[in-house]
Amino acid sequence: MKIWLNGSISDARDARIDPADRGFLLGDGLFETMLALHGHILFADEHMLRLGTSSNLIGLPLPYSLAEIEMACADLLDENEMDEAPRASLRVTVTRGPAPRGLALPVEPKPTVLITCAATGEAPVRTSLVTATPRRNPWSPSSRLKALPYLDNLLAKEEAREKGADDALLLDTNGNIACTSAANIFLWEGDRLVTPSTNCGILPGITRAALLELAPEMGIESREEEIAAARLARISGAFVTNSLVGIVPVTNIDGRDIPAHPLTARLAAAYELLLDAADEED
Repeated sequence: MKIWLNGSISDARDARIDPADRGFLLGDGLFETMLALHGHILFADEHMLRLGTSSNLIGLPLPYSLAEIEMACADLLDENEMDEAPRASLRVTVTRGPAPRGLALPVEPKPTVLITCAATGEAPVRTSLVTATPRRNPWSPSSRLKALPYLDNLLAKEEAREKGADDALLLDTNGNIACTSAANIFLWEGDRLVTPSTNCGILPGITRAALLELAPEMGIESREEEIAAARLARISGAFVTNSLVGIVPVTNIDGRDIPAHPLTARLAAAYELLLDAADEED
């Protein structure tokens, strides 16, 4: 497998990242995960915009332009002969790079940029959730960024597995519904679609944003709200979203079966048409 590291494509076995890299030592960095269909990177502009905005927020200067990074992603797919693959995932990781020991930000950072890709299978057709122990902190700047530290998410996912569920449902520190370990969540209350607001310590996903635009065009009322966990008892359906899986219906939360809402299938079909159109434009 070939990777793109700091401007060059090489075999992954030959790659070297400095042991003093702050991404490895401190989780000081960002990442983006993208889906490519037949070599076309979906929502590439949106992912690059989020990467650029997030890097500015944490004062991490990108050593390459967003256009150069996007082009590097396409080149890597080609080098790995995945430019025609039905489904491939890409990950761009940016760290602040090597620096002296300690927490203080380096005066002249030398960021590390790593891009990897891999073939990916079809998305799951359903998922089950269980409320996990870790909480999302709405006051933490990293909660709204695609930041490297993912230990809470990892532990939540493992807790869900141990309890027999596919994924974890995370609440925020106020007890409101936030997200899953790696996805946004949407709930149906009748025919009204609600999703946690950015006040709940969520990462506002790219697919989430696309659906919030798509739903009103289909005549579906959608809201971003602070959703108390008690409202789960009254929902008439649910699904989760991220860039790699799209829309996945939730069939069970904390042992309670969740009905299949007919509008989920309609919304998923419209979203697939959106992706097909983007794929054909390439």
